[in-house]
Amino acid sequence: MKQTKILTFSYDDGVTQDKRLIELFNKYGMKATFNLNSSLLSLPGHLIREGVRVDHVKVAPEDVRFLYEGHEVASHTKTHPLLPAITDDRAIIREVEEDRLRLSELCGYEVVGFAYPCGGKNYDHRVSTLIRENTGIRYCRTIESSHSFDRQEDLFEFKPTVYHHEEWDKLFSMGEEFLSLKADEKKIFYVWGHAYEFDIHNTRDKFEEFLKMMANRPDIRYTTNKDALL
Repeated sequence: MKQTKILTFSYDDGVTQDKRLIELFNKYGMKATFNLNSSLLSLPGHLIREGVRVDHVKVAPEDVRFLYEGHEVASHTKTHPLLPAITDDRAIIREVEEDRLRLSELCGYEVVGFAYPCGGKNYDHRVSTLIRENTGIRYCRTIESSHSFDRQEDLFEFKPTVYHHEEWDKLFSMGEEFLSLKADEKKIFYVWGHAYEFDIHNTRDKFEEFLKMMANRPDIRYTTNKDALL
């Protein structure tokens, strides 16, 4: 059967909750991309999200290769700054390219993917052009939901289909739409988020329901962002 439908996932920050998430992906035969900040690895911490305190502890550098084996590691900048706010073009390039090179060393393969850090308008054309022309990055993911499975021309301002944490209803409704879709050309269902968000309202079981619903479909290819886009 021709697999023109592709399901892929993208998770940011390289937090220790990635381990449990990877166990779920492996259980259901899914692939994902994890976007890491190389200068923040091993950093302890927590966040307050929606009034809830959640751990935000970064994975250790020595664990990166083993933990993410079978999936993809991508860049998220060295230190997680808001890139459009940086006026020095060279500083933007360093944040991205030095992160990419360090992660490549840790993983044992060339890192070519990237996810823009921070919320809000976390990229602009100046930033995407700098990355396109001055780094080894080959695709960049934004945080703007497209609510579409259609092919996108600009891979340096790529819009994901849906953000799981704030769009649960949309995640499931688009999942059902994707399952019933008859595709003669490439269609991509691209889900993104942060693994720690499942701790805010204990929604890991809910996400597992989604994975179970989408799994083991002969007309769907389950792959990393790199294999989905490039």
